[in-house]
Amino acid sequence: MNESPLEDPTLDHRPGEACGVFGVSGTDIDAARLTYFGLFALQHRGQESAGISVSDGENITVYKDLGLVAQVFNEGVLAGLPGNLAIGHTRYSTTGSNSWENSQPVFRHFGWNAIALAHNGNLTNTADLASEIGPLAATTDSELMTESIAHLMAEEGISLPDALSRALPQFEGAFTLTVMDTTTLVGVRDRYGFRPLCLGELDGNWVIASETAALDILGATFVRQIAPGEMVSILDGEITSHWPFEPAESRLCVFEFVYFARPDSILDGQTIHMARQRMGRSLAVQAPTEADIVVPVPESGIPAAQGYSDTSGIPYVDGLMKNRYVGRTFIEPAQAMRDRGVRMKLNAMRGVIEGQRVVLVDDSIVRGSTTKQLVAMVREAGATEVHLRISSPPYRWPCFYGMDTGDRSTLLAADRTVDEIAKHLGADSLVYLDLDNLLEATGRKPDMFCTACLSGNYPTEVPITDGKFLLERST
Repeated sequence: MNESPLEDPTLDHRPGEACGVFGVSGTDIDAARLTYFGLFALQHRGQESAGISVSDGENITVYKDLGLVAQVFNEGVLAGLPGNLAIGHTRYSTTGSNSWENSQPVFRHFGWNAIALAHNGNLTNTADLASEIGPLAATTDSELMTESIAHLMAEEGISLPDALSRALPQFEGAFTLTVMDTTTLVGVRDRYGFRPLCLGELDGNWVIASETAALDILGATFVRQIAPGEMVSILDGEITSHWPFEPAESRLCVFEFVYFARPDSILDGQTIHMARQRMGRSLAVQAPTEADIVVPVPESGIPAAQGYSDTSGIPYVDGLMKNRYVGRTFIEPAQAMRDRGVRMKLNAMRGVIEGQRVVLVDDSIVRGSTTKQLVAMVREAGATEVHLRISSPPYRWPCFYGMDTGDRSTLLAADRTVDEIAKHLGADSLVYLDLDNLLEATGRKPDMFCTACLSGNYPTEVPITDGKFLLERST
């Protein structure tokens, strides 16, 4: 396995981000550069690798590498990617290790055409697909999908949308896709809509992205969310909707509201930042606390802490300072430095915290090691009490739809009571937001969400033995 340091469970206290996908199609545009800016806005969804594929109408060129968007691309690289049609990807690995071979977009060339595919999500029938396709050195579910689509196009001479309409129903689990051949751009959401995808317009050109924030950075106009089970194809400026799946109830991942999506994105008509503030307000009503200050865990705990403070009347203060220049690195630190991983990113301000009863607000706890270090850090800064308030329920069950939490044994809350978790973390008290209150705070219908990681109720059949490295073990 080739994992980056921030995948180490000792540094991870919340689920890994879902990937980001992007696509643009138009005339007289620099598609690669537009995709580059779109990927910047989706960097939070994956920091392991980044890639862009672009078509000039006859050929597809793909450039991808390990690292952040700004590390992978520069002016020279973008100048070598001419074309009016492109897709892009930022990766967080959920199937296959973090390696160049597993970076996306995935590319396949066959005689008269070629395709590239970018995938956000995780299939649940990977093993079955691998056995059906036969010998193939695939190490990700995304490669299996690409191979299936390319095979149909090559063997039967059909168009990309027709091949997708044939192939998509055999894929099970979560998959939001941007796919392209030399002339056509396609965007797809699986029939449950586990992951988001939106459609935008920019000066008569079409844009597809995981989140509306990627439209905003381009100055594009939001048109609508692509619906669960919908496939949109764009050719010569014309957009067409296709419905290749059997109907199903929407099951958007609730963690898009809790953590994944950017706070400035709009999802199903709701501004994420405001939904997170409502979570904090609800938490203050559910769990009133005698304390002196409310302190957020930057950045994702900030909106909930603001809401908690507003409703409780306890002053909001920035008691943890974030070092904004610490990001992913591919230099493996010594164990002594790894143990300091939290302190490299966050520092408690003694002048603010000393002598105070602190309400420490965060969005989630998954493995708990980082949270434990944060509680200790706040105590060392002089807090007399530390009361943890979490704006989501206990994360007790593994996710098979695009989060790297497939091993239940690593989840702190899997077999512990809330009191046991509080003692383990060193907190004076711990309260999680109730699931009903979380769903109400989203502003959407409660039954539209997947809550499997919080409730254990999976909307589809899930694998029992499949793992992140299933395909790599078999090759």
